[in-house]
Amino acid sequence: MAAITFELIKKDPGCAARSGSLTTTHGKIDTPIFMPVGTQATVKAMTPEELVEVGSQIILANTYHLYLRPGHDLIGRLGGLHRFMHWDRPMLTDSGGFQVFSLGELRKISEEGVKFRSHIDGSPHFISPEVSIAIQEALGADIAMCFDECPPYPAERSYVKKSLELTTRWARRCKEAHTRPDQALFGIVQGGMHPDLRRESAQQIIDIGFDGYALGGLSVGEEKEVMHGMMQECSDILPEDAPRYIMGIGAPEDLVEAVYNGFDMFDCVMPTRNARNGALFTSFGRINIKAAIYAEDQGPIDPACDCYVCRNYSRAYLRHLYRSQEILASRLNSWHNLHFFLNLMKQAREAIAKGEFVRFRREFYAARTAA
Repeated sequence: MAAITFELIKKDPGCAARSGSLTTTHGKIDTPIFMPVGTQATVKAMTPEELVEVGSQIILANTYHLYLRPGHDLIGRLGGLHRFMHWDRPMLTDSGGFQVFSLGELRKISEEGVKFRSHIDGSPHFISPEVSIAIQEALGADIAMCFDECPPYPAERSYVKKSLELTTRWARRCKEAHTRPDQALFGIVQGGMHPDLRRESAQQIIDIGFDGYALGGLSVGEEKEVMHGMMQECSDILPEDAPRYIMGIGAPEDLVEAVYNGFDMFDCVMPTRNARNGALFTSFGRINIKAAIYAEDQGPIDPACDCYVCRNYSRAYLRHLYRSQEILASRLNSWHNLHFFLNLMKQAREAIAKGEFVRFRREFYAARTAA
């Protein structure tokens, strides 16, 4: 039996948007879906029960950070990541590649893998495709990711070409190393911001064959039009009968464009990171709760939002909490932002079910323009 099954439920008649159902060992996921990021086995400021309440169907955890602390072997001995963090729904682990390649001078790439120094204590480490898979199998998430090289942006075309070829060779090694039958493995498409290299990478990864396919190396500083163009280039190539995942994109506008172009899964730290910095997402755009204009504002963050925070707390109170550096500020802000992102995907699924995603997209932008 396959580790996951993906059923395509509905295709929107006006664009590439689609809805589906992804079944994993720990349950079913309705797509398109946003995955809150639990970098160190926790979505910052939220309990697992609260994540369920805001609508989380699946979360993401970070291989690099959990490998360094507390260690994948320890988590494995304690029964795996689900038991360790008290989360009984689906989970995805990234490969650690993006974090390792973000270390800059602290890492060295070879055909075999990557040598790097821990950002925590400077200790030396080595991760190869095989090591990344071994870590992810010990963690035990429902979906594991191939170890890939994420090229910097901007980068010379010749470097990006070599990088995607290395990513392909590493993907083959990941597939050969992966043995856990209850865990799916997704391949990652690279290719920088070059349309032809994106298509080349996609075809190479498809030829190897994976349970799902992801676009990596986006939202790394490129213009929005370039990012959305890369989505379009890959959408038609990727198999229709497999889930499609764009890694690390989080702006609501980017999520809407990704759904419009036929992608199913997304993750980003944006909702929780922005929450801790006082930036809150609304149906009419983003607001900064620190601003003086909210000092006596008794209204909710977003009048169109029905989350726990908007039903119970005023902008004035949330501003007070933030300015007082109260822990509750991070908790309530994170609750609202996560609800906003997850509800946006729920609205997208409902629009696709009605065959009205083009209208939904138009109204989404109109609400921001009006504000």
